[in-house]
Amino acid sequence: MDRTKLNYFIDIGMAVSFIICFITGIFKFPGITNYFRIIYMTISASQMARIHDWSGFIMGLTVLIHLIVHWKWIVVMTKNIFKKNE
Repeated sequence: MDRTKLNYFIDIGMAVSFIICFITGIFKFPGITNYFRIIYMTISASQMARIHDWSGFIMGLTVLIHLIVHWKWIVVMTKNIFKKNE
């Protein structure tokens, strides 16, 4: 797999897991559940928590992979930024 496709799939994984984690986090927020009764009748609080936890875990993994794939670029950019300030 070429690097462009790898970056694309990593970024899509991060975006999807972020959206799921963000939405379930909003639903889990105290007081917000009163406005989303229909969703809470469909999905139990424990299922919502499980989805939230797993999507957060997947997001963490994809961020870690993203940092590993882009590590050389991060190092080069950091050196360039600090060289310009000297």
